[in-house]
Amino acid sequence: MDHPFLDARFEIPWSRLTPDRVKPDITKAIADAKAQVDAIAALPLGSLTYENTFAALERVTEHFRGVWNRVEHLKSVADSPAVRAAYNEMQPAVTAFVASIPLNAELWKRLKTYSESGDAKGAARKPVELRLISETLAEFRQQGADLPPEKRTRMAELEKELAQLTQKFSENVLDATNAYELVITDESRLAGLPERAKNAARANAESKGLSTPEKPAWRFTLHAPSLNPVLTYADDASLRRELFEASNAVGAQAPSDNTPLIPRILALRAEKAALLGKAHFPDMILERRMAKSGARAIAFVNDLQRRTKPAFDRECGELEAFAGRKGEHLAPWDISYYAEKMRKKLHDFDEEALRPYFPADRVFTGLFEVCNRIYGITVKERETGTGPGKVEVWHPDVKFYEMYDANGTHLGSFYSDWYPRESKRSGAWMDAFVTGGPRADGSWAPHLGLICGNMTPPVDGKPALLDHREVETIFHEFGHLMHHLFGAVPVKSLNGTNVAWDFVELPSQIMENWTWEREGLDLFARHYETGEKIPDELFRRMIAARNFRSACGQMRQLSFGTMDLLLHISAGEFKREPDVEPGIRRLITDCLIPTNPPARTNVNRFHHLFSSPVGYASGYYSYKWAEVLDADAFTRFQREGIFNAATGKAFRDTVLSKGNSEDADKLYRDFMGRDPSIDALMKRNGLA
Repeated sequence: MDHPFLDARFEIPWSRLTPDRVKPDITKAIADAKAQVDAIAALPLGSLTYENTFAALERVTEHFRGVWNRVEHLKSVADSPAVRAAYNEMQPAVTAFVASIPLNAELWKRLKTYSESGDAKGAARKPVELRLISETLAEFRQQGADLPPEKRTRMAELEKELAQLTQKFSENVLDATNAYELVITDESRLAGLPERAKNAARANAESKGLSTPEKPAWRFTLHAPSLNPVLTYADDASLRRELFEASNAVGAQAPSDNTPLIPRILALRAEKAALLGKAHFPDMILERRMAKSGARAIAFVNDLQRRTKPAFDRECGELEAFAGRKGEHLAPWDISYYAEKMRKKLHDFDEEALRPYFPADRVFTGLFEVCNRIYGITVKERETGTGPGKVEVWHPDVKFYEMYDANGTHLGSFYSDWYPRESKRSGAWMDAFVTGGPRADGSWAPHLGLICGNMTPPVDGKPALLDHREVETIFHEFGHLMHHLFGAVPVKSLNGTNVAWDFVELPSQIMENWTWEREGLDLFARHYETGEKIPDELFRRMIAARNFRSACGQMRQLSFGTMDLLLHISAGEFKREPDVEPGIRRLITDCLIPTNPPARTNVNRFHHLFSSPVGYASGYYSYKWAEVLDADAFTRFQREGIFNAATGKAFRDTVLSKGNSEDADKLYRDFMGRDPSIDALMKRNGLA
């Protein structure tokens, strides 16, 4: 095909998706989509139907989103100067086109005209079609469709500038992270580090030509698998400090300084909300989510803070006393170090003791078996490569799988990409490449997705041995993936994870619960050398230590959610500040572990908030909101059996398969028979 980014084949031809093809392919995709949108906007008012208005527009926008998503994906997993240049060259045109759709007055006139017709309200319309109509109208209004011409023009300008600034923010975080390295040649400075962390650092140095058998060296970076072991285990406080301060400075120093970008991004979002008559950005964004308003989201996080604060203060004081600094605050690079030592003393539990039981390949196969027992699905790996029958991938680390229902139906396929590299952004995520749907013959076309992360990689010929938090993350992202692959909504834009953002984390976070259950762990947690299950005593200590400093963990998440909401609610104040750090720190100080010296907040590297025009902006509270939902919903599994197939079917039928075909509140009540309760979360975290 002359335009490989537009290639509609289910298995994507990654080798042909090269930077030089981005401009011609995306230019054509924009031209094709614009022609189709213009055709809808030119329809005679007397000829309007559901099929030639709302359904036709949905097909156009979904197809275009899928094409551009491939470019965004390459930027996330295979960044290079050529990829970045191609992306940045086309991003303004893409942003302008996408923003132009809801601001197209003739198109909006036809959508409103049809929506008010008898046909749109008649018995012939299916509930899912009515849902698409109402959601499309709401989305258009939220993007400025009802604004007068001069304000529509300004809205388009805002979208363009936001896209450029947030892309620059993301690039700065990646560049600053990759620019740093610390090479150690004195092995005595590595005292306390687990052997696997030392071996990984040595292998990293060797890969860069910095270490030889005669002159060994150890290379550390700011990627989590390299950074976290140092902060947790290294006895050398100066080593911990050096890496902590480097990590804390990401996005806050030239040449990758995000400081001037943040006030501008906040100001643009505030102006967008004001154009739509909203008091601030949270009120605009949350209107169609479960929280409904900024005030309700703030009330939610404030209530959790109030419930958590006594235990939080107690835990902070206990750690200071344990470290021999009663009444004195610890340095920020000492918190994880002393917390690990305290946990070891109180619970005789070392997280590293679990790693041998979590070889990555067994975790993946165990995850698939867990889901087989809950949902009846089967996952099969396909061979990757370029030969006949093989599936192309974008990197040798990537694997490809197919997921089948109990009756043999191919529900969907997915790529997995789990190990860090310099061309890949940080964090873990799930994405959708293809959303399937009903075929003419009555069958259902499969979905295609992705799960991605930055886990501890294999080293020295040993398998990748994961820590328990990494296992949780894999289960979490697979929960998102199942939300996509189980989707059974015939309208693609209403399928899978296209739901309210304070609901989207329920399917992912509920999956983490199985990594704490003995029945679940026994399906995959086996020693990589002996095949032995986790010993009973080690499991007992693991469970006993689960809620160690849980108030601090909960308050950390609440600090992020509070920071997000207050930055956007108070955007008018912050836009006058050259650096938002001092101001936001004052506002969230009650949520922060007190340290000496005080550490910067993560605002300059807060990818969730500032790496896309919307993203999790004004929505980070969703993680805690969804934790309330997942802890509460899991009580039904606990009551009826964590591998009860009927319970799994109920969750699949009422939540996973429904997408955004109905309101999230109703879907939750359909599964639980009532509204959510916060009690299960507080009990699970030991804070009841």
